[in-house]
Amino acid sequence: MDTKPNPQTSTQLRRSTRLTSKRIPTITPSSQPVPKNKTRDIEDCFSQDEADSVRASLLRWYDINQRELPWRRKHGCGCAGDAKERRAYEVWVSEVMLQQTRVATVVAYYNRWMQRWPTVHCLATASQEEVNEMWSGLGYYRRARYLLEGAKSIAKEGRFPRNATELRGVPGIGNYTAGAVASIAFNEAVPVVDGNVVRVISRLNAISSNPKDSSTVKHIWDLAGQLVDKSRPGDLNQALMELGATICMPKNPNCINCPVSDQCRALSLSRLETSTIKVTDFPPKVIKSKQRLEFAAVCVILVQNDSCENQKHVTENFYLLVKRPEKGLLAGLWEFPMVLVAERRTGMESRRKEMDEYLKNLKLDFGEEFNLVSREEVGEYLHIFSHIRLRMHVELMLLTTKGGLNQLENQGQDCQVVWKFVHDSTMESTGLTSGIRKVYNMTQEFRSKQMSTNTQEPKSKLKRMRS
Repeated sequence: MDTKPNPQTSTQLRRSTRLTSKRIPTITPSSQPVPKNKTRDIEDCFSQDEADSVRASLLRWYDINQRELPWRRKHGCGCAGDAKERRAYEVWVSEVMLQQTRVATVVAYYNRWMQRWPTVHCLATASQEEVNEMWSGLGYYRRARYLLEGAKSIAKEGRFPRNATELRGVPGIGNYTAGAVASIAFNEAVPVVDGNVVRVISRLNAISSNPKDSSTVKHIWDLAGQLVDKSRPGDLNQALMELGATICMPKNPNCINCPVSDQCRALSLSRLETSTIKVTDFPPKVIKSKQRLEFAAVCVILVQNDSCENQKHVTENFYLLVKRPEKGLLAGLWEFPMVLVAERRTGMESRRKEMDEYLKNLKLDFGEEFNLVSREEVGEYLHIFSHIRLRMHVELMLLTTKGGLNQLENQGQDCQVVWKFVHDSTMESTGLTSGIRKVYNMTQEFRSKQMSTNTQEPKSKLKRMRS
């Protein structure tokens, strides 16, 4: 009696065939199971020849095409300890900034950061508020907090960690950052895997499994480790990341100019006459979890404080900012008074009741200490986080003081919620999140339109009187 071919064995044989850039040779499945030590799944690993070929092609391409970026500048002799530590610090800062942020955006932030804190020991002396202000606009503020915590830890130890294992012991440094710093600054032969590397390796090996699955992630790290060049590990890792960022892009890969197109199994599959497969099918798209919708009432409180300087009457504008809790979303950052509200309570009257209750927690008696000039609706703004869509209903409250701001600040010392008044001249340089910055800009535009309308009204009245 004939034995039916094992479907799993057939699949393994088809996948184990080495793909050329034009076509896949056809192999007839055997009727007998194939011993495990005789079959290699093409996703499992690179052969030595494949690894050598990919490595050489990548390094040749990178030597010619690498972008000139400020964190790639080298300092003096490669053997000098101080130069290596400074290089390690620069790589660390740049890699943290580049997480979830485009290179074009990072360059300006990186240059300002290095001008302010050129060494890890300089950064260790900074406050969290100073770091947040410098980071303002980059988003994902937890990165800034970890950078400062890591710098303080390194300064306390007295030396910069010099290998991936030691680097992983620094607060906020994981496998990716440890691999980048160790390979680029200290020439340690360790891999680096970010989103760009996942995409490149997934296409090189036509990996069709979920890129977010833990087993797939581990597998890609193993494959990246096989490609690391022992003499130039940092350059090889940067070449992989550079290729993913500039050639092997998510939607429109430039396969014609790819240095490893001949070794790319995804490209080979896409070129089959009857194939419906595209290079962009790798890695497979992962369905993102639906963002939850939340609602918030935001009250921008502008206080006009009258004073007398050199026998001249001076009116200054101050904004009230509140510090978020030290743990959780946007921990420790400053914002305008904000309170989450249920969707059914997003009407103006309900929101104002919620906000009034919140403002009582600030130990500010708005009836006794301020005169209310106006309270007006500014508009709505939808701010999108990775997992939340926050619809903010913004109002502007204009107040004047009765006893001066100094007296009010003294009263707030015993308040559990930390708050402060910020002069309007310093609001542009204050470290605000992008969402709160947008609210501030909305308010400025609203006030500008109001002032424009108020100046035009007397002119129109005068014209009517003359006519």
